Amino acid sequence: MDVRQVIESTAVGLGYELVDVELANHGRQLRVFIDRVGPVEPAAGGQAGGITLGDCERVTRQLQRVLEVEGIEYGRLEVSSPGLDRVLKKPADFRRFAGRAAEVRLREPRDGRRRFVGVLRAASDEAVELEVEGALVSFAFSDMQKARLVPEARLGPNR
Repeated sequence: MDVRQVIESTAVGLGYELVDVELANHGRQLRVFIDRVGPVEPAAGGQAGGITLGDCERVTRQLQRVLEVEGIEYGRLEVSSPGLDRVLKKPADFRRFAGRAAEVRLREPRDGRRRFVGVLRAASDEAVELEVEGALVSFAFSDMQKARLVPEARLGPNR
């Protein structure tokens, strides 16, 4: 099993979704980003129910044990939420966040540009549709370099 598979099976086993894994310093530093599975429900106190410090601690403790058992060496382990500008990688990510603002960066320019910001409208297993400046634009997953959510505050008043 590779590192990503070990981390993903551990996170899923604890009831979380693995959003991303970053390996830095020649694999010595592991950054793990987790999220709740399915729609996010409000937490006690009326705040948005995302990943808490307790969630990160729980996953960290379990990963420390699992990585040791699997013989996977690392120097530092960081577990955190994906943040407001969450990376979108899988078709399921795009479907889950339909209706939200997103930024898509293409590998190669299309009509002279590589960066598109708009509202996610639809996603299949092969492509995603983004409403950009009132027009629907379709991007094949193979053409995308990266995609992430755009926090509402960054959109400004003229979205």
